[in-house]
Amino acid sequence: MTSMFERYVKNLLKEVGRGDLKPINNLSNATKFHQFNVIRKKKANFLSRFWKQPDIPTEFSLMDILEPNSSVPETVSTKPFLFNITEFQKHKGGVDVEVNIALETSVSGEATAYQESSLELQFVRIPPHTWTALQKRGLEKEPGFLKECRNRKENLYVVTEIMKLTKSTMLHEMGRVDSGGKCSFSWNPYVKGEVQGEGLRVTKKMLTLPESTVMAYQRKQLVIMVDGWDFKCLQKEISQEMEVLASFPKNLRDIIFHNILAMLGDRGALQDLMDMMEENSSGHLDGPGGTILNELQENTKDLLVSPKYCILYILGAIMVLSDTQHDLLAQSMEMRILAQQRELVRDILETNFTYAQSTPFTLKAELLAPLQGEAAAITHGLLEECGLTTGLKSLEPTGDLEANGPLCALYGALSVLQQLADP
Repeated sequence: MTSMFERYVKNLLKEVGRGDLKPINNLSNATKFHQFNVIRKKKANFLSRFWKQPDIPTEFSLMDILEPNSSVPETVSTKPFLFNITEFQKHKGGVDVEVNIALETSVSGEATAYQESSLELQFVRIPPHTWTALQKRGLEKEPGFLKECRNRKENLYVVTEIMKLTKSTMLHEMGRVDSGGKCSFSWNPYVKGEVQGEGLRVTKKMLTLPESTVMAYQRKQLVIMVDGWDFKCLQKEISQEMEVLASFPKNLRDIIFHNILAMLGDRGALQDLMDMMEENSSGHLDGPGGTILNELQENTKDLLVSPKYCILYILGAIMVLSDTQHDLLAQSMEMRILAQQRELVRDILETNFTYAQSTPFTLKAELLAPLQGEAAAITHGLLEECGLTTGLKSLEPTGDLEANGPLCALYGALSVLQQLADP
């Protein structure tokens, strides 16, 4: 059963239309979700897929990670608004049961519930220019808790917006249950009996919430660039896969390329192939995925490096992309414009890899020149699906750290597919 605090918060978010905020489900955690606070979360692939893992607040802030600075990071607050809740519910019920003609029962009841509160609230968020200023600050020597989180393979997040109380308040909740019933029984014509009873239960709860209690929050993933993790490391990773692909015979590269192309309209087929390869399964798979598996099983024994991990790398990048991008990527493969698109995406990432907020920039004319007409429209669509607002001559990244993921995956997919087509 949810707590009184959690019920109030969830109802409140519905009323104010902020379903994008995550409700605080435990009052004891309400002081640990202020702006810049760091949250950790266990990765789902190490745990059950049938339930979500909760956000775990830490005692640390983003300020504990960055180098000290005399300026205090600025936040933006809405004007306080008043929210009143008065709710009354009443339920009645009854049931008659007859068992083997010998036992008759009749039960009835009435339940009432009442809750009331008056809350003064405001939203507080971190504006884009604050993020820009924070990005210019260097990192402190890595704190011990970051190493612990990395060892546990946990994701880290930063609280970016909260809904909090501006005045202390008291939540009131009262419930009353009236019940009654009787039981009649007869085992033979000479023995009869009847039992009656009734009950009353009244509950009353009050909860005081202090000023600045956080009711709900929004968070963004925190990516720590340690030991030179920038765009050059992504390039190195992709280059290693491309070198391996270049060593494969042309007929093998052609089989992989054309059968991946055939599967781009079927996300399920792509996932099935990934699952079979990850599990080292020798089971049967139909269609293009089966063709790739058969080729790997029959004709790759003499290769110095197994193609398995390169194919999984390609599929992993493709699965990050949307269905729309799959269709556009298929058209790009057929039109043989992967190399030109790759250079365009490379320039975007190399220039803006570490930006966390919108940073307008203009594309180089020499990179746009090879992409005209339909090719330009396809490329435009691929980039927009990554979260970029595009014109054919300029781009404006939406720019939070999470938006880099699809763009990196697109760069990886374009690079390795181009290597398959023309090493």
